[in-house]
Amino acid sequence: PKTYGEIFSHLLNKLPILREKKIILSSHCHNDLGLAVANSLAGVEAGARQVECTINGLGERAGNAALEEIVMAIKTRGDFYGVKTNINTPKLFPISRMVSRITGMAVQRNKAIVGQNAFAHEAGIHQHGMLQNRATYEIMRPDDVGYVGENLVLGKHSGRHAFRDRVNSLSFALETDVFEQVFQEFIALCDKKKDVYDSDIVALIESHVGEKHAAPDRWKLISVQTFAGAATIPTATVELQCESEPPCRDAATGDGPLDAIFLAMKRITGVAGTLRNFQVRSVTGGEDAQGEAFVEILVNEKTYHGKGISTDIIQASAEAYLKALNRAMSDKQPTKRVLAQHD
Repeated sequence: PKTYGEIFSHLLNKLPILREKKIILSSHCHNDLGLAVANSLAGVEAGARQVECTINGLGERAGNAALEEIVMAIKTRGDFYGVKTNINTPKLFPISRMVSRITGMAVQRNKAIVGQNAFAHEAGIHQHGMLQNRATYEIMRPDDVGYVGENLVLGKHSGRHAFRDRVNSLSFALETDVFEQVFQEFIALCDKKKDVYDSDIVALIESHVGEKHAAPDRWKLISVQTFAGAATIPTATVELQCESEPPCRDAATGDGPLDAIFLAMKRITGVAGTLRNFQVRSVTGGEDAQGEAFVEILVNEKTYHGKGISTDIIQASAEAYLKALNRAMSDKQPTKRVLAQHD
């Protein structure tokens, strides 16, 4: 960071015209050594007045400087840097989740500012200090970044008005048709889970936000069944429907139930995607928690991501893989269809 900052200092000292003409110097850092944010802030300290950064630090190789980290560093230590931004910081957490959903790239739980553990305290001494004074261990408040934790919310007997108030309080503005879909999914979730939290609501909303402007899914998941055990061959039966065509069903075996599901989907859709990354995480705690599955596949040398959410992790994984396949097909790349059984 010191060396990087000196570049800006040198330019400003050797080229007075930069200050005279108010020419803005910009910082653009990658995170190959884990120093993208530190280097960017060193540039700001030395005179850079523009920072090129990305939500969640997404970018080439190890990524770019994380916008949320730079913004909050400047906000919490404005006295040191002597600058400010016009970023609406309570939107940082929601926009981070939205980018994660759209790209299918999960945010690690211990990610600074926007990770689920960013404001979690487990050690006894930390918890005691938090009860006495939050500022003891938190340089910023969860509200400052729009953090949504595990606050217990509504139940299956809650009405639309109460649910809409809760959605609005989470800083979401949903159109009527989207709100109705989310509300019906919320009611269904209440039948599956004993407790429903804010983070559950956010996960349901995020599964719809942005889909209106995305290419429609060609294939829909009708059903998925798996059979596996210590002394059995993992088998999956998958039923999909392509637009207005009759449902199409296929069964496959694999190294595990998910491998069998993915193979059956490949045969039905005719898209030979290669699985490159697969992640699963829980939205909240508890045995009945919703699970989010993230999938990354390679099709015709291009990468596609998918995300699924359900209290059944097998279902979530199937939805995530199919979402990635649909995104590959939306590129209108030629694929070879494989015959499968139609009902």
